[in-house]
Amino acid sequence: MANYTCLLLDVDNTLLDFNAAERAAVGITLEHYGMPNGPEALETYHQINRQLWDSLAKGELNRSKLFAVRFGRVMQALGTPEAANAREMNDFYENELANHADLMPGALTALEELGEVATLAIVSNGATQVQESRIAASGIGRFMDGVYISEKVGAAKPSPKLLDYAIRDLGLTNRSRVLMVGDDLLADIKGGINAGIDTCWVNFANEENKTGIQPKYTVHSYEELYRVVMEPEELENVGVRNRRHMNEG
Repeated sequence: MANYTCLLLDVDNTLLDFNAAERAAVGITLEHYGMPNGPEALETYHQINRQLWDSLAKGELNRSKLFAVRFGRVMQALGTPEAANAREMNDFYENELANHADLMPGALTALEELGEVATLAIVSNGATQVQESRIAASGIGRFMDGVYISEKVGAAKPSPKLLDYAIRDLGLTNRSRVLMVGDDLLADIKGGINAGIDTCWVNFANEENKTGIQPKYTVHSYEELYRVVMEPEELENVGVRNRRHMNEG
């Protein structure tokens, strides 16, 4: 029996390569509106966007405000404050982002292996239309017993409400067998801690943890995640298909 019988999985930079999707969508957006579109402009957007999402995780602003101000701040930073309406530009960007479903290397194989021993479900803070499109296009949805997106549920990580909703909907009763897996310490790991479940930080980029938030586990590859989730006899069977997993509470 697996150490964990249910994995609640983040999407971006855990299963799908959000950095690649962001670069592509931002580049197309800036070009469409006649704005500077080079590495420095992309980095400017990335930094502003990261700050806003961190503020969202800390409860300092809501999603509507984030989407309303994001590209306004980018235009100011790039010296093109009148390039376009900020909300219109944001909507254009979101539509472009929905078209990019780049997988993290090895993600499908990892889901196939993990799905042999545990129930899998997505818990994401992304926009519903964007995430549903990317989940469908990437093929990761077929491994999931549930997909829970903050915009649709009405709660976002790190609030425990999104994870609580997923746990109830999946019919789980034993939280000690549920693991939150994600790359974002402020949203995913803090959210798991707030929901009273174990957490696993997916740190593929080998980043330093400067937050003070302590996950129970840190992994740098899907293979390391197998060792967190699976017991030794299950690890020996990695690669064997149609293994039966026990889905307890």
